[in-house]
Amino acid sequence: MKPTVLLATTSPPRWFAPARLAMAFANAGWTVDCISVPRHTLGKATVIRKTYTYDGLAPLVSYADAISTAMPDLIIPCDDLATLNLHNLYWKEQRRSSSGTRICALIERSLGSPEYFPVAFARTTFEELARKEGVRVPSTGVIANSDDLKHWATDVGFPIVLKANCTSGGEGVRIVHTLEEAEHAFRTLQAPPLLMRAAKRAILDQDTTLVWPSLLRTRSVVNAQEFIPGREATSLIACWQGTVLASLHFEVLNKRESAGPATVIRWIDDPDMKSATEKMARRLNLSGLHGFDFMLEEQTGDAYLIELNPRATQVGHLALGPGRDIPAAMYAAVTGEAVHEARKVTENNTIVLFPHEWIRNPKSPYLQSGYHDVPFEEPELLRACLRTREKQDAWSSEHKWNQELSADQVRRP
Repeated sequence: MKPTVLLATTSPPRWFAPARLAMAFANAGWTVDCISVPRHTLGKATVIRKTYTYDGLAPLVSYADAISTAMPDLIIPCDDLATLNLHNLYWKEQRRSSSGTRICALIERSLGSPEYFPVAFARTTFEELARKEGVRVPSTGVIANSDDLKHWATDVGFPIVLKANCTSGGEGVRIVHTLEEAEHAFRTLQAPPLLMRAAKRAILDQDTTLVWPSLLRTRSVVNAQEFIPGREATSLIACWQGTVLASLHFEVLNKRESAGPATVIRWIDDPDMKSATEKMARRLNLSGLHGFDFMLEEQTGDAYLIELNPRATQVGHLALGPGRDIPAAMYAAVTGEAVHEARKVTENNTIVLFPHEWIRNPKSPYLQSGYHDVPFEEPELLRACLRTREKQDAWSSEHKWNQELSADQVRRP
């Protein structure tokens, strides 16, 4: 009998990475279910057996119901909020029973030791643990107010990287060069979601994820991080009880925008990145899929670990040879069978992530020189990508408008 994986995402409907991951897990022998907001592109993937609806107004109920019905062997969160929901569900279920519940056991099996759940979203604590493991990291600290920001600027100097906890895709990151920029970015990152934005997503996309944070005026925790000049890099690991089973390491060649997700990557064999991910998986006793972001220092090429992403990232579907097939490694861990890795998808180390680079620039030279991982076997998913391309200009204009309106809001007394 095939094992079942439940892919969990709270991402907007247009985000394609979960659908690509679903296809890869199905190809590795898994039965794939998912929980997502309505009309998500996951629903366009024919490999999905059943889709459960995520309700942002009752997230833990949504997850508990999906788990109880699907009875999965593994849960893979595909964004930070999905992971946070699983953490909260774990603590809620544990309070119900002194010995925990079946849901607790499943979440622990899927994510790792609950002792370190709080570390996943505490950037400063994570960097401190990494430093104790001998991993190269930049200085990081929590910024509570403008005074903290001024002290940090005086001690560390500009430029500074400001990051909001529980954000992904570069949405909660700002690189600032002056105190005025820093104070403005701090207010913007800390501010609750706009009620108008939350209402728009709830009405048009049937996505209620932002409603409670907006109504409750929930403010984000903001961290400051030392800026490391150099090239961005990223890793994704499949691990089991602290042991890395498979890993993917890439240098970022192009991005959708300066602080956005990668659109073109190059596979690299970097010993520093490999060592850092193995040390942190062991220290945090991780299981499942976890991403790590790095900076490759400009002068030396040394890898600095800058962030943990406690979830699957957009590269998880890529099978790149022995030890680099994430779904196959997890299948072997859950079933106890030998690893049966998929055929390597390409010999080209440069990979163009579909559809992001094509949407960013349909004339990009990388579309000709790199491996473009287009899911031709899923025509409905491709059609959804085409429709996304048509809407991209309108969405970009709306996104800029939202940012400007948010910035104006936080400036008001």
